[in-house]
Amino acid sequence: MILVSKRFLKLLTGNFAQAIALYPFIIVEYKELKDDASIINHELIHHRQQRELLVIVFYLWYVIEYIFRRIQHKTHYEAYLNISFEREAYQNDKNLNYLKNRKAWSFFKYF
Repeated sequence: MILVSKRFLKLLTGNFAQAIALYPFIIVEYKELKDDASIINHELIHHRQQRELLVIVFYLWYVIEYIFRRIQHKTHYEAYLNISFEREAYQNDKNLNYLKNRKAWSFFKYF
C-alpha cells in the first residue's frame, strides 16, 4: 500500500528521502511519486529484503551497517549509498523485472 505523507516522511528522514519502505507500506512525499516506477520499484526491493530478514532484523542490520559505513565513508550520504540494501536497490530500481528474477538474499552480493 502506498501512502502519501510529506510530514511523516520528513519526521522520519529529515529532508533526505522522497520515499521510504516501512513494511507493508511505502510512504512517498508527493502523490505524483506514486506513479514513478523506479522509485516504487526501489522501495519494493526493500520490501523483499525486509521480508527475507523478518522486518525487525532488516532494520537492526540497516542501522548497524549505516554506523559502520559512516565510520568508513565519513559523510551521511556516502554511508547511506554504501549500505548493502541501498546498493542493491539503487543498482536495480530501473529494472522493473528485477524482482521477478531476483534470487533470495541477493543483497549479500552488495555487502
